[in-house]
Amino acid sequence: MLMYFISNLAKRTGLSVHTLRYYEKEGLLSASGRTASGYRQYNEDDLKQAMFIAQGKQAGFSLEDIKHLISIRLDKDHHTCEEVSVITRSKLEQTKKKIAELESIKIGLERMLDICCGGQEAATECSILSLLEPNQQDIKEQ
Repeated sequence: MLMYFISNLAKRTGLSVHTLRYYEKEGLLSASGRTASGYRQYNEDDLKQAMFIAQGKQAGFSLEDIKHLISIRLDKDHHTCEEVSVITRSKLEQTKKKIAELESIKIGLERMLDICCGGQEAATECSILSLLEPNQQDIKEQ
């Protein structure tokens, strides 16, 4: 069976050695063995697991989501596609919410820039700084 050292695994997956060690520490990945001198060794299944994790991260899943997906992946007979769908749907809803938040931030920043002259005058008259400055009411309410 083909074995990989962590540096080979990193090259094959596009993940850093540091990231692979972190995933191992978090229980997402484990080395199949170690050499006599203590180097981690990974087999093809470990490579597939690391690639699964990398693709899960690229899709936006959290490490906790990926951990759950791995448990399903490793025991497919005792899980349903619905379980995977629920995790994915939840991630989609979180993503939509984050996009809405970012869109709101974008609109706010565009409005700030619309009222800003952006000139060379002193920042004492900067409209953006004025907008961000707390007013007396805000200070008293805290």
